[in-house]
Amino acid sequence: MNTVDYDAVVVGAGAGGIYAVHKLTQAGLRVIAFEGAPDVGGVWYHNRYPGARVDIESYFYCFPDEDLYPRWTWKERYPAQPEILAYLNFAADTWGVRPHIRFSTWVTGAQWESSAHRYRVTASSGESVTARHLVMASGQLSKARPPAFPGLEDFRGRWVQTAHWPTDHVETAGKRIAVIGTGSSGVQAVPALARDAENVTVFHRTANYSVPAQNGPLDQQKYADYASRVSEMREKILHHPVGSDIPLGAGPASSFSPDEQQALLRQRWARGGHTMNAVFSDQGTDIHANTLVADFVRQHVRDTVKDPAKAEILMPHAYPIGTRRLCVDTGYYEAFNQSNVDLIDINHDPIERITEKGIRTRNHDLEFDLLVFALGFNAFTGALDEANIRNELGERPSDRWSRGPRTLLGLMTRGFPNLFVLTGPGSPSVLANMILDNVQHVDFVADMLRHMGERGHTRVEPEEKAQDEWTAHVAEAASNLLRLNVENYMVHVNREDGTRVFMPYVGGLDKYVEHCEKVVADDFVGFSFS
Repeated sequence: MNTVDYDAVVVGAGAGGIYAVHKLTQAGLRVIAFEGAPDVGGVWYHNRYPGARVDIESYFYCFPDEDLYPRWTWKERYPAQPEILAYLNFAADTWGVRPHIRFSTWVTGAQWESSAHRYRVTASSGESVTARHLVMASGQLSKARPPAFPGLEDFRGRWVQTAHWPTDHVETAGKRIAVIGTGSSGVQAVPALARDAENVTVFHRTANYSVPAQNGPLDQQKYADYASRVSEMREKILHHPVGSDIPLGAGPASSFSPDEQQALLRQRWARGGHTMNAVFSDQGTDIHANTLVADFVRQHVRDTVKDPAKAEILMPHAYPIGTRRLCVDTGYYEAFNQSNVDLIDINHDPIERITEKGIRTRNHDLEFDLLVFALGFNAFTGALDEANIRNELGERPSDRWSRGPRTLLGLMTRGFPNLFVLTGPGSPSVLANMILDNVQHVDFVADMLRHMGERGHTRVEPEEKAQDEWTAHVAEAASNLLRLNVENYMVHVNREDGTRVFMPYVGGLDKYVEHCEKVVADDFVGFSFS
């Protein structure tokens, strides 16, 4: 069988992959993409659990494309999974990217061939192709942590993961359901499952801060206004720290009187969503300012949950607010007032094993029809490692990250020529609007490939000095954060000496974009071409 050669292989067909195929084919490149799922959507194909919803407003959680934007109308301010998946299908169809994508096909290896300046990419279908460039659009939160509870194989009911919810019907009405995990997915799933289940029992380890989305119908007049000036809107959100229009910290907490502080907290709470992450400009660095916000959320838990014992378990105390991902919910705390919702604190009543009929804890033997695991992801390196990318020395990218990721712009890492990792560590990544992150990265890659083509270059990688400087800049930007000292998926801990590396770039999408623009204007300074 002849090996087909391409200009670029794209891995993944979520938002980043769809846009990468579109942008690169529009530039005249020969592109093939591989996607493990049967269709487009990425995380929004797999995360179809009840209650799944985005936490960026739909005005901005979409492609800022002058042709596409006016042709779609969102229904909700924070759209649910079915609407987002429909939108991604609409984008894929409008741009005609499907013929370039091999669905139900996983990349099993990508070997850099230094003599040819190409990757040889193998797939689960048995197909093998070569390509000058490899674009990883596989996402930073896409490789789910598998449940590792003893006895799971004995369970006679059904078990599912929120991160890979089955495409066939999962019966929840009238069922006894266990939910294990109360991060972002768990807090969305619980109230949705509780609507028609006989019983939902939540197994809870760490009380996470959750704030209301304050969701509702989309302001169609506002959307039409943006649709009439998409380029202007795009520039505005590209130069916003998180890629939307949420208000920034109003100033240091100490600059406001107690009454003013509380008024500002109430105002941000009424707006909803991630505005609670930036009530005060110093809440991410000053524990006193942070405590003002945390206490406000804790008081909401006390006021909402009628059972004082449940409220105490749900009260977040383990870490400062915003130092782990802030959950955004629709009726999470209110769900615990329902008679069919129970709560088990596994700190005091730990899970011992899964049984044929359900779950055995230290103090209980409980029967369930359905187990729902919401356990999070192997972030940043999970999907990257699974693709089995190797350089000429046989190394994977993460092999060079034993003391934390080392990248230039979070996009490339030295020793892996022509490999682009969209929204990778060292970029704003999960701290900003991920669709906009992907668009900005793909546009940067397209500009670089055009630059290479015009000059006859076939190989590019970061210069050592530039990568060192960017890695140091990323570390410096995070050096005074409270979240640097909190265990979470964004922090790499060097076990031998306890030093910590915050993986995303916290300087803000606006500062990141400004830096990228300077790099492009200076003929991609910091990158080595040949």
